[in-house]
Amino acid sequence: MENNVQEDYKSEILDIVRSNASPGIMRDKLEDYHENDLAEVFPELTITERRKVYRILDIGMLSDIFEHIDEKQAAAYLDEMDIKKAAAILSGMETDAVVDVLRMTSKEKRPVLIDLMDAEARKDMAVIASFDDEEIGSRMTTNCIVIRENLTVKQAMSGLIDQAAKNDNISTIFVVTEDGTFYGAIDLKDLIIARQESPLEDQIVTSYPYVYGQEQIDDCIEKLKDYSENSIPVLDNDNKLLGVITSQSIVELVDDEMGEDYAKFAGLTAEEDLKEPLKESIKKRLPWLLILLGLGMVVSSVVGVFEQVVSQLTIIMCFQSLILDMAGNVGTQSLAVTIRVLMDESLTGKQKLELVWKEMRIGFSNGVILGVLSFLIIGLYIALFKGKTFGFAYAVSGCIGLSLVLAMVISGAVGTCIPLFFKKIHVDPAVASGPLITTINDLVAVISYYGLCGLLLVGVLHLAG
Repeated sequence: MENNVQEDYKSEILDIVRSNASPGIMRDKLEDYHENDLAEVFPELTITERRKVYRILDIGMLSDIFEHIDEKQAAAYLDEMDIKKAAAILSGMETDAVVDVLRMTSKEKRPVLIDLMDAEARKDMAVIASFDDEEIGSRMTTNCIVIRENLTVKQAMSGLIDQAAKNDNISTIFVVTEDGTFYGAIDLKDLIIARQESPLEDQIVTSYPYVYGQEQIDDCIEKLKDYSENSIPVLDNDNKLLGVITSQSIVELVDDEMGEDYAKFAGLTAEEDLKEPLKESIKKRLPWLLILLGLGMVVSSVVGVFEQVVSQLTIIMCFQSLILDMAGNVGTQSLAVTIRVLMDESLTGKQKLELVWKEMRIGFSNGVILGVLSFLIIGLYIALFKGKTFGFAYAVSGCIGLSLVLAMVISGAVGTCIPLFFKKIHVDPAVASGPLITTINDLVAVISYYGLCGLLLVGVLHLAG
């Protein structure tokens, strides 16, 4: 239903832009739509039609629209208009978004745009640009209300009104001392209902959460997720307030982090998108595929070691994939749990050992249940459909059940220990991707399965067939 509504908005906006209405009428109609809906339509317009929109809408509206456009596309659209208008649009945007867009513009045009932006926007942008991409300060915005701590409620309201014209993040007001040191925060609702003559101190929350601009995004993202605040202040190393991380930025950070981890689970070195060149996609996938090819060859060579066992008991080949698949599944489950647990930086060595032990117990418990089911069902299958005796059938299915238990216990340990090892050597544990765990567990499963078959079925029971 939501997609249908969005499509209706698109068609309505396209009809307005392509109509012969006067600029004033067209502006009034377009301003009735949300900026995000207008941004969604931009790719559907021709260059001529977009230039028409640039002329019709005011700078403030265009700045809001560009906030909702991907930085690559935004940089391309800015190239379509007069450079002074482009600079004015950038001046009206959130500073963190401006930095992202400017990174996508040409090196020749970038300094010209910066020079044409207003002084305050240039100053704010310079602060954000001073942080590395992996530091939380690179994702902050200076769009926030800041007041002194020694005011009355009435004075604080006046300060809020003065700043609200330029800063629309007004749900939380941040308080600083005379030298700019972060002091606390006030909820807008509390400020509105407070008595005008009362001291501001009564409304200030001095235990409000904050982060430092130079903190790594990976290190503080959990802290940001734990708080449900609309914005969290960002401080410099002298505890001066620099800006804020908004809830929207936090959502984007978490989404980016999940995207990166998902890519790594898939055995990629970075995320891909639909527009990425073929060569770049190959470069991201090939390194892991080469590693996995090498490990796959090791698995194949191990199977060759058990050639004598397979030649005497060919039926066991039918159930190899069952053992391999279950071992891989258990290892991937343990990996996912371990990655999640490792986000807690305070995890002790004892807790890590408890995690390994727990995953092994889970693997054993699930293995026993699945092993018993396999013993009963596979034994019946071999007896009825393969024409073997029940003694032979259940000897083979019993070995399969035991192999399943053993492979699942070891796979649980492997899926937990590998990311713990990566974390210990200060490598992102998500690098211990699903394909890597699965391939290692294939090796474990092959050795467990054919080893037990050779030991019990051929060596002890002397079965053949």
